[in-house]
Amino acid sequence: METVKLVADIKAKISKFKDEGKTIGFVPTMGALHKGHLSLTEASVKNNDITVVSIFVNPTQFNNPNDLSTYPRTLEADLEQLSHYNPDLIFIPEVSEIYPEPDTRKFDFGLLDRVMEGKNRPGHFNGVAQVVSKLFDIVNPDNAYFGQKDFQQVAVIKQMTQDLKLNVNIVSCPIIREKDGLAMSSRNLLLSEEQRKNACKISETLFKARNLAAELSVHELKDWVIKEINKNSYLSVEYFEIVNDTSLEEIKDWKELNNKVGCITVQVGKIRLIDNITF
Repeated sequence: METVKLVADIKAKISKFKDEGKTIGFVPTMGALHKGHLSLTEASVKNNDITVVSIFVNPTQFNNPNDLSTYPRTLEADLEQLSHYNPDLIFIPEVSEIYPEPDTRKFDFGLLDRVMEGKNRPGHFNGVAQVVSKLFDIVNPDNAYFGQKDFQQVAVIKQMTQDLKLNVNIVSCPIIREKDGLAMSSRNLLLSEEQRKNACKISETLFKARNLAAELSVHELKDWVIKEINKNSYLSVEYFEIVNDTSLEEIKDWKELNNKVGCITVQVGKIRLIDNITF
């Protein structure tokens, strides 16, 4: 496992691997790694000759400066965890390496970035597209691995890859959960003990909602989920939407012939947690 900080250096190493006919798997992260990230790394190592993991807290996807400043940074612990999974290269660039000059590109993803997270965090997905497209250009992966917890982000990245005609296969991997059901997230580290104890109510409610879908209309189920979570004084639902899993259009009737996913964001104190469940 080798750490690389410079774009020129990692490009040279990747170019050598490509000349040798080796496949490249890529796991982009912002650090503060947990078992979700590590499951992506494990999948990449298993299915590619070379695996690259990047650790880079991307400033352009934070519409809240406080969120950027408080985002957990645990590089030493991250490298220790990764050492058990044997990725080949760890790319840890400075901001000046990724953005030698401001990135002024504007992406248009239509509805994909105007609903849910896109609506509540203006500019967030544009920043995601900026950094992921830059990282794809640098690493030149055959396969790139993302977690389904960030469901909307995966949809946006798939669209970006298609729009830019990038020859990268986007692999979406299952949500990894804590023993009590809470979706693993780097932001969980920021929760107080009491907040963490109560946060499992989010997934608990989503699992119940899946069972209730046979009894309630879409509208009734959405109301039930929001009210059920908001009963907990530690939690406040920002949104809960049931959408088409490809277009992210709102589902209004269970009879619609689409795969359906329920996406939720909950405020736990000052921390935003996201989760989703398929119906």
